[in-house]
Amino acid sequence: MKIRENLDALIAKHPEIYEAYSQFGKAIHDQGGPLDEKTRWLIKVAVSATRGLAKAQLTHMNKAREAGCSSEEIEHAILLVAPTAGFPRMMEAMERFRDFLRDVEPS
Repeated sequence: MKIRENLDALIAKHPEIYEAYSQFGKAIHDQGGPLDEKTRWLIKVAVSATRGLAKAQLTHMNKAREAGCSSEEIEHAILLVAPTAGFPRMMEAMERFRDFLRDVEPS
């Protein structure tokens, strides 16, 4: 199931739960502190990569691009995962990043 299809299914069945979750995330993201939008999304890319959350990483890479992050900035955020979470985890995230690039920057 595609990410958006899965989200749409949740929204259809549990709109009140999704709304509460959405408002919580928005409040933290937008009003939680002084970080600019690009930095916030790069952090979210790195955190999802560190945890091995493939769908979250894809969502956060898309949001990072929408916020104006370059491919190089997203890649750097993923590379920073290696010293803390380990080289294998970073390599898994880098594979997802390369797949993402194929979709958003077709040759």
